Amino acid sequence: METPELGSITKVDPREVWPDEAQDFTPWLAEEENLGRLASTIGLDLELEGTEKNVGPFSADILCRDTVDDQMVLIENQLNLTDHGHLGQLLTYAAGLDAVTIIWIARQVRNPHRAALDWLNSVTEEEISFFGIEIELWQIGSSPVAPKFNLASKPNDWSKTVSRASGRDGELTETKKLQLDYWTALSERLEEQGSQVQPRTPRPQHWANYAVGRSGCQLTARVNTRDQRVAVQLALKDQEEAEPLFHLLKQEKDAIEGEIGVELSWLPKPDKKVCVVQHEWKADPMDRDEWPEQHSRMRELLGAFHRAFSTRLRELDASEWSPEASERARIEES
Repeated sequence: METPELGSITKVDPREVWPDEAQDFTPWLAEEENLGRLASTIGLDLELEGTEKNVGPFSADILCRDTVDDQMVLIENQLNLTDHGHLGQLLTYAAGLDAVTIIWIARQVRNPHRAALDWLNSVTEEEISFFGIEIELWQIGSSPVAPKFNLASKPNDWSKTVSRASGRDGELTETKKLQLDYWTALSERLEEQGSQVQPRTPRPQHWANYAVGRSGCQLTARVNTRDQRVAVQLALKDQEEAEPLFHLLKQEKDAIEGEIGVELSWLPKPDKKVCVVQHEWKADPMDRDEWPEQHSRMRELLGAFHRAFSTRLRELDASEWSPEASERARIEES
């Protein structure tokens, strides 16, 4: 048996690839593929809003939007070791841009700054998150250089979730604890079985949201303990685009339902400015013995919804729809 030939792996200085942060690294990171790499590291779904955004006399490197909760995400780049100046800039930018997720990327996050980010995560509200990310470059032989993002600091989401749901000195109610356990178990199922749906931090509430690839749109899993029903749905929430996107998708109703494999309920809700496409079924979320079956079905449906809707939503142009055209189509169907 021949001994396989193995290459050697070499760590590359980021400055060799990106000599200038603003001119080289920021444009690279702002590209969709690279932003996706960062997003998968921290468990978010990011959509670029812009680069070099002005905040008073300063300029923030990258501003994104989290497509699941529609909140702003600020990214500050530093290809050296972290320093006090950039820490101050982060806080200035976050306040000026109303960003609730702040990401500090550096070649190395020094211990004092890691401690500062950990402290900020411990004292701020649940909605505000600070991440410290270290960027590394690796190369095997003469192969292309490969980037790697490493988490140096992140929020303690479970601690924040419990604190907010119960009050700082209280405990979760039995209902809230059940909800938190329910979504935690679903998240574990999604992770274990490699679902394309990115798990989010579980919260003690009757729903859980997931990214579907377009701002103002999300996948949602819901439970109704009173009526003993559970559902997976696509929620279209953008004030201007929800109704147009709903009707454009409904034009492909038969194809979409064929791909997902179940009949869907198409629910326009103009009074709430939210349009919903969902599949609902009878199940008791209070019965922990039923959870494996419920979560298995949720995982399958979330994946099917993501496959059926994500590409369509990215490609649809809401301006192509008009109320008049929709009314004509409704009359023709009736």
